[in-house]
Amino acid sequence: MIENKEFLEAIPLFYAEDMTAQENGEPPRVGRQAQVDNETRALAYMRFDESRAASVVVDGDRVAVHWVFAMTTRDGARLRMEEIAYQTWRGDRIVSERYFYDPAQRMARRPPT
Repeated sequence: MIENKEFLEAIPLFYAEDMTAQENGEPPRVGRQAQVDNETRALAYMRFDESRAASVVVDGDRVAVHWVFAMTTRDGARLRMEEIAYQTWRGDRIVSERYFYDPAQRMARRPPT
């Protein structure tokens, strides 16, 4: 669903109500609604041009996904990000997810004028 850019639609299907999500060393977001709110803010700011799982590793209830994203902000700036999403699953739901990435990737590149 993420590769099809169905970010908000995936949350109620795959995340537990009591889930946590954490960006690098930031404080975790707690609860599925906090994750919905975060994704809603991101989608209001940028369009995802590419969302691709470059690789996936599964070890029981632990999963690591190497994501590649290309995005365009509302004002036309372009970003490319790679991150590792480290997930812990309980049954068929994610209960914790932590994102590891280089924060410098969040620096948008303006298109040439």
